[in-house]
Amino acid sequence: MQTLKEKPKSATNTPIPNPAEAEPVNWRKIVTKYQQPCLRKSSWQIVNSIGPYLLLWIAACFTVQVSWPLTLTLAAIAGLFLVRIFIIFHDCGHGSFFESKRANNVLGFVTGILTFTPYRYWRWQHAVHHGTSGNLDHRGTGDIWTMTVNEYRSASPWMRLRYVISRNPIVVFVIAPIGLFWIYQRFAFDGASRRDRRSVLWTNIGLAIYISTMSLILGFWNFFWIQLVVTLVSGTAGVWLFYVQHQFEDTYWRNADEWDYLTSAMRGSSFYKLPKILQWFSGNIGFHHIHHLSSRIPNYNLEACHNAEPFFQQVPELTLRSSIKSIHLRLWDEESEKLVGYKYLRRFKEAA
Repeated sequence: MQTLKEKPKSATNTPIPNPAEAEPVNWRKIVTKYQQPCLRKSSWQIVNSIGPYLLLWIAACFTVQVSWPLTLTLAAIAGLFLVRIFIIFHDCGHGSFFESKRANNVLGFVTGILTFTPYRYWRWQHAVHHGTSGNLDHRGTGDIWTMTVNEYRSASPWMRLRYVISRNPIVVFVIAPIGLFWIYQRFAFDGASRRDRRSVLWTNIGLAIYISTMSLILGFWNFFWIQLVVTLVSGTAGVWLFYVQHQFEDTYWRNADEWDYLTSAMRGSSFYKLPKILQWFSGNIGFHHIHHLSSRIPNYNLEACHNAEPFFQQVPELTLRSSIKSIHLRLWDEESEKLVGYKYLRRFKEAA
């Protein structure tokens, strides 16, 4: 059985007791109890997530000729519900939303159209993320570009400039979500299977039908501005959640020969403790360490699993306030084993 190799620290640098002292006899057996999908809960999530989203779109259509501020407000609220729809899409990709593989795939494709994301292709990329999160030798697929301090120091001026731009908050949380959902995911890249590539094509066809239909109903530019707000809100929220759940000071990165699955899940994935309303809209994804321990747990069972065993609670905990610090942490320092900001590089200039 795997054990945590090192004592973790919280986001506030408060030492956490060694999890090995409270490690359950078999953590895999414990998480297995929460992997069973519940048809009633899954069905209700479809109703209370996709239902309001469609109603908000209908309301936005009727208010275009009445009040644009009202229309865009409705679009922004729809964006919050789209975050929740993406969690359903995400669970389908892990095969955890329904017992039926076919039902997961059908709903995954439909929600993929709503979220502008090719289902099978994304599922492949995300599986790579789960299998390599925190592994320094396997970066680049389904993750956020992260350089080590030594890599950054030895990089060319052009490479450094690219990295600085790519990690700029405006780029990461405003420009990147639009580029990711509207442009990047319209293409399949190296490594994808033929079936994954076809999923990109079928999603693009579905989106072409959706955009054409909505443009005929609303007019192209009316549809464009509403969809832009929906994507900005949902995309920014989604990228932020993904970002802070792995990009925090005491996160976990190791080379392949030292990398450990359990440690990566418990150290490299945070417990993002959100207010209940935000926890609801984000589909409990703040219990990210539980999700990385077992991606087969439906989103509505993550909190119960977290509360079931003290071992699962000995993880880095982030709050809305403490997570803001993550914006300024951009490089992994292998010496201190922490994510650091550019100011950290001054020590090398002073030493020189």
